Amino acid sequence: MKREKISIKWKVFLYFLAFTILLLLILWLLQTVYLDVFYKNIKRKELQHAMDALIKSVDMENLEEAAETIAENYDINLAIIGENRKVLFSKEAVFIDHQGNLNYGLFYEWYQLAKEHNGEYRIDYQSRLEEEEKEEWKYQEKIKKQPVLPEEEEWERRLENPELFREEEFRKQIGMFAKHVQETVIWFKIITNSEGEERVLILSAMITPVDATVHTLQIQFAYISGILVLLSLAMAWILSRNISRSIIRVNHAAKELAKANYDVAFEAKDYREIAELSDTLNYATEELAKTEKFQRELLANISHDLRTPLTMIIAYAEIMRDLPGENTPENVQVVIDESKRLTALVNDMLDVSKLQAGVLTLDRKEYDLTESIRSVLDRFAKLTEQDGYTIQFEYQEHVLVEADEYKINQVVYNLINNAINYTGENRTVWVRQIQLGGIVRIEVIDSGIGIEKAELPYVWERYYKVDKTHKRAVMGTGLGLSIVKNILKLHDANYGVNSEVGQGSVFWFELRVQKVVDLH
Repeated sequence: MKREKISIKWKVFLYFLAFTILLLLILWLLQTVYLDVFYKNIKRKELQHAMDALIKSVDMENLEEAAETIAENYDINLAIIGENRKVLFSKEAVFIDHQGNLNYGLFYEWYQLAKEHNGEYRIDYQSRLEEEEKEEWKYQEKIKKQPVLPEEEEWERRLENPELFREEEFRKQIGMFAKHVQETVIWFKIITNSEGEERVLILSAMITPVDATVHTLQIQFAYISGILVLLSLAMAWILSRNISRSIIRVNHAAKELAKANYDVAFEAKDYREIAELSDTLNYATEELAKTEKFQRELLANISHDLRTPLTMIIAYAEIMRDLPGENTPENVQVVIDESKRLTALVNDMLDVSKLQAGVLTLDRKEYDLTESIRSVLDRFAKLTEQDGYTIQFEYQEHVLVEADEYKINQVVYNLINNAINYTGENRTVWVRQIQLGGIVRIEVIDSGIGIEKAELPYVWERYYKVDKTHKRAVMGTGLGLSIVKNILKLHDANYGVNSEVGQGSVFWFELRVQKVVDLH
């Protein structure tokens, strides 16, 4: 069962709708699902840029002004601690109270952590909160197993085990910051300025949760998505109709063309590609109309050329049968001549079919083209004697070529025969051999009525008639030029015709020269 294909209009509609839905899905993911991720990544990058800018500013004379600008531009809290734990600049920084006093104990713990980590320590509280909660539970379990000591003994225990003390203080810090904000990033960095003085840079930023914003965007986006889907449906329908309208028109016209209606016109011009397709199809329609016309003429001409010799053969045969004394050599010769003409027509038709089918092969060899042309002219000797035709062969030297001698002779014969049929009242045909470097050009010239430029491309067609009236060839079958074209194509030879109305025609072809023989 043949599967029914979807029309281009609905296909364009579905593609556009799917594209719109895909865009909405991407926007939904970026604006809601991953908004928090993008926001946090941006804030962390801004913190990195702020630290880079602050490092470049530590040697400036106006350090406080530069630090203030960095804090405002990146919306962060920062502090710069100099030698002897002197606060050089502070803006709502951690480890520093509202009076600008440094919390030495807390600062010392972070300072030690930074020293242990190559002068830099950074922590993201929220990202580690769950992990730390698990560690806190383990730590509390460990504390429960230890005996409760008096305050003096507890202090001595911490002095003996400073790591335990630092662990407790660190967990206090975790709890202090985690209780107030959902996510805080603190960056503690120790550097040395150009004068060899130590500077401690402390940056902190609160990454505000965007859950409420995301919820608002989700509700808003739901309404926007509904509106956009409706608009996209309308736009998809309009665009699909506009795009497919021209193609549908072309399709309808093509169906008429398939019914052999050559009066159809392809007029779709909405888009460049469709316009080019319409022009191509219009050209194809014109060519198909001409081809059909040629086919009708071909059938008429073949019927005429087949009927004429058959009629002559039947008539003379009946005369010789029915009338005593009519069985003369002259009447028998008429029957033989007409039979030969009929055989030549059939053979030429077979040659055209074989040449166009590409089943004939070439027997290439090197031979004297000039001498071969002279032998062809000898075949026309009887015609020139009886009917007063003159064939002049002009050449300077003998030329050797590599080709199929029999088929090239057929080309020359057919061109001369065509020239004889259409030459003027002076009944003169010229054959010229012209050498152009490594190329030899053969021209066959008549002084007939000539051919209009618009008709030149069609003279090589089978039974094409310039004057549109059938004229039985003096010699030949009317298929000569078609045979010439196909033989020369097999030889990859250049060929053509030059003609002007009232000044005759020049049919020519070119072959590559193998050798030149000067006989003078």
